[in-house]
Amino acid sequence: MARTFTIPPFYRSDAISRVKKSRQNLDQRKKDRSPSLIDIGPVIFKIARHFGFCFGVENAIEIAYRAIDENPDKRVFLLSEMIHNPHVNGDLRSRGVRFLLGTDGRQLIPFEELKPEDVVIVPAFGTTVELFDKLESLGVHPRKYNTTCPFVEKVWRRAADLGEQGYTVVIHGKHKHEETRATFSHARLHSPSIVIRDLTEASVLVDFIEGKLPLRDFHARFEGRFSKDFDAEKHLQRIGVVNQTTMLASETQEISESLRAAMVRRYGDGNIAHHFADTRDTLCYATSENQSATFGLIQSGGDLALVVGGYNSSNTSHLVELCSKHCPTYYVQDADEILSTTEIRHLNLESGEVKHTSSWLPQKSSPLEILITAGASCPDALVDDVLYRVSELFGAEQKLRDSLMSYAENGVVIGG
Repeated sequence: MARTFTIPPFYRSDAISRVKKSRQNLDQRKKDRSPSLIDIGPVIFKIARHFGFCFGVENAIEIAYRAIDENPDKRVFLLSEMIHNPHVNGDLRSRGVRFLLGTDGRQLIPFEELKPEDVVIVPAFGTTVELFDKLESLGVHPRKYNTTCPFVEKVWRRAADLGEQGYTVVIHGKHKHEETRATFSHARLHSPSIVIRDLTEASVLVDFIEGKLPLRDFHARFEGRFSKDFDAEKHLQRIGVVNQTTMLASETQEISESLRAAMVRRYGDGNIAHHFADTRDTLCYATSENQSATFGLIQSGGDLALVVGGYNSSNTSHLVELCSKHCPTYYVQDADEILSTTEIRHLNLESGEVKHTSSWLPQKSSPLEILITAGASCPDALVDDVLYRVSELFGAEQKLRDSLMSYAENGVVIGG
């Protein structure tokens, strides 16, 4: 039986919990990637099969709130944002939790202000070896309430295994992201390590491997993203790929295949296992499930997509990227961003700015089909709010309530 977590009830939802429970009952092996349908007349919501809080996020939330409850008379700090959702972090702040670092590593509160009796919670992304050591040198015990995602720790263990076997670790991730900084810190204890952002950078690495680019240019090209004393000529002879768990699983796979093909071209297929390690086991199941469900959502067709999540959430941004290739897509952090039938406020991924868009709802005589999904750090309650907000715009709130009741009574997916 899957583990259940104790998290504050206000993160749960009325509507979405019914949808998820219905789908779970109908598809216990999670084979069906098609969306759930809710028909409220003027709008048909198509809701992704998988989205929202993953195992690692629920685990982190349970530990963080337990830390608060167990230490009512102590100061409680988070090393940085526990997850990338402003509502979750805002609620923790309202309970007195203070943040030591920004998501970019910027110091908000000097570590020297900490006392041994203070409680420091490590976020779900984990942290670097250096920060663990720093806190412990101050007499603080960061491992007591360590919310690092088990799947992130799995990546760390795999990186250590690769190092012990003599492979260089190639990390697919955003080098400034907390999780990637942590993975890089742990990986370089065991092996030479390098961070690459995407397929474009992977192709550059391929060119170095195959000698199409001079190795003297390597350090300038990947400055700040490789471990100390990295020797490109020596350390690119045997490699294995691990990833930041919130990246596109499909892109990690493509990067791995590209690098493997380069090693085959250079060293031949017969000895490839010596030069390239199979690391498919480092892909996060939740990230993969959510992205697969998004593909299923897209394939069902729709007039537009609403993707709900924190604006600094890496995994949410990738869902937006997938949807935006197929239909107009609006990245909103909550229902308050949906201002009216004519205006929406949303994050533009390309510019990184929050913008207003007019005439966002297409005019059509037949029901409007709206695709709905959310990031792994987004509470179901926020998706609930988005459903009700859109329904309110069309005067169909009661229809939504009636439709959701049929989930509870019949346990079937509306619309098939």
